[in-house]
Amino acid sequence: MKSLWNKTAKCENDFDLLALRVYTSRLLGIEPALVLHGGGNTSVKANTSNIFGEPEDLLYVKGSGWDLASIEAAGFAPVKLDVLKKMVLLDQLSDTEMVRVQRAAMTDPNAPNPSVEAILHAIIPFRYVDHTHADAVVTITNTENGAERIGQIYGKRVLIVPYVMPGFILAKKIYEMTLGIDWAALEGIVLMNHGVFTFGDDAKSSYERMIQLVTEAENYLESQCVITTRRTVVKENLLEMARIRKSVCDIKGAAMIAKLDNTIKSVNFSNRADVASIATRGPLTPDHVIRTKSIPVILGENPEKDIADYAKAYCEYFERNTNGQLTRLNAAPCWAVWPGFGLISFGRRVKEATIVSDIKDHTIHGIQLAEELGGWKALPESDIFDIEYWELEQAKLRKGGHSPIFQGQIALVTGAASGIGRACVEALHAQGAAVVALDLNPAITTCFDDKKEILGVVCDVTLDESIQAAVETGIRHFGGLDILISNAGNFPASEKIAEMNPKNWDESLVLNLTSHQRLLKACTPYLTMGIDAAVIMIASKNVPAPGPGASAYSVAKAGQTQLARVAALELGGLGIRVNVIHPNAVFDTALWTNEVLEKRAKHYGITVKDYKTNNILKTEVTSKDVAALACAMAGPIFAKTTGAQVPIDGGNERVL
Repeated sequence: MKSLWNKTAKCENDFDLLALRVYTSRLLGIEPALVLHGGGNTSVKANTSNIFGEPEDLLYVKGSGWDLASIEAAGFAPVKLDVLKKMVLLDQLSDTEMVRVQRAAMTDPNAPNPSVEAILHAIIPFRYVDHTHADAVVTITNTENGAERIGQIYGKRVLIVPYVMPGFILAKKIYEMTLGIDWAALEGIVLMNHGVFTFGDDAKSSYERMIQLVTEAENYLESQCVITTRRTVVKENLLEMARIRKSVCDIKGAAMIAKLDNTIKSVNFSNRADVASIATRGPLTPDHVIRTKSIPVILGENPEKDIADYAKAYCEYFERNTNGQLTRLNAAPCWAVWPGFGLISFGRRVKEATIVSDIKDHTIHGIQLAEELGGWKALPESDIFDIEYWELEQAKLRKGGHSPIFQGQIALVTGAASGIGRACVEALHAQGAAVVALDLNPAITTCFDDKKEILGVVCDVTLDESIQAAVETGIRHFGGLDILISNAGNFPASEKIAEMNPKNWDESLVLNLTSHQRLLKACTPYLTMGIDAAVIMIASKNVPAPGPGASAYSVAKAGQTQLARVAALELGGLGIRVNVIHPNAVFDTALWTNEVLEKRAKHYGITVKDYKTNNILKTEVTSKDVAALACAMAGPIFAKTTGAQVPIDGGNERVL
């Protein structure tokens, strides 16, 4: 662990104190071996004047919902220090009451709720206080003789605190342990199975004490432990991966992203002979249980049964520990050990799955180190349960909330770099879907801002191998496939049948018809394991109302529509809906430049505006309109519809 301190600013006023608090908090937050995804908390004590000019001592403590890696001054809640110090003198205090009293003691009603550790920060008699869940320290405490080992490393320089529930109980415990103690003789506090506190009267001292204490723990582990990296063959089974995802989604009752980690370290862990034992003893630190549950599911020859058994065991775990007044959380696993293939993390969004993945990386490393120290030993089940079903977490459940309609679903869209395809990607993403966006244009890899939830893949849909590779890339990245919008195509130059260039005819059939069949074939095995699976074919008004000179296009689109009708018949029994959209005169695409629009309008002797609205409703149809209809077809509105053909053309006399 290296100190990243590189600041020369002097503290001349309280604002500077808070500025340095922000600075060192970020230094801690960017180091994942110290803090992961919202974990840890920091504070600074400041002497201020209130609106009446009266002196006031405040504790600026990290607010709930803020991440140390990116925290700003606004992320620290200002709380009256004297109130916090009085709170620790109470005999007992519920978490809900603690939060209420702390919030009532804030001087800024718009600030976030103070950390649940605010009372503990207040009673530590130093200006700056830092708290992390340092992997090295927590790993050592998660062993049979953890407290003894901590004592060997630090001697009497740290206060060793047996595990107790965070919040008021922890603050009260440390208050009682430190009555009459010489705080100046301490460099930190080690909370067994939980983390580390350091402190100092300046930001640098508190921060660098943390770095020093953690470094000593890391050095101890390095001297005691060796994790052997074994050569291994990384296997892949994307179809089974999608099946595993579906089983988890079925238990969850909602769509999930499945993030596969098949790196050597994860595959090696999954292949350990003792993995079923060591991976199911509990989390690295109890805070993680909120994100990952206590343990993963261990997959064997029958993953579907293993996942169902996991859910049953979770319900039994709840019944063993509940007081009869708690609401059980969903029983689906948050991550899985898949021997031979690696580890899988699940989440309702890519971000959530990534957080789970990051935590399991640190967990498996800690587990293996602890095994080398004599055996991985997490907290007892009841202690972990108390955190998972913490009063404050239960309160969040009661608040409820609604997820976007496609949250956790995975879509694939072709022709996605522009026009209707791009609009479909953006509309699906806006409604919660993770999207695989395919296009021949290399710009597809950079044209969307959200690189985590939208995966741009270069693909030539006229080539089987390119289609297969692109589909597999999407499955590998997100874990499955639920929605297919088959949109790629072009509009060939107008040619009469008698004058048709055979090359133009063949190319239109390949792109506007055959590519859709090949794409559907590649996607179908994964769609059969999709969540509310739907296929939407973007065809054309030319199917019901072809025009002269457009035979190459009209015939191909008619074939695509017939393909969709047959697919609806074949796939309906597998739970896959197949519907068709017939757009017309969608002018905000690359095909319709201003020059082309002016030329066509002039040909008919009307203005460009009139040309764009030349339909029964006298309205313009845009790519976003088509995308909105595609999303409706993929969603619950069309849940019981398949084989339908829906026009979106403003009303066309020739069709009607």
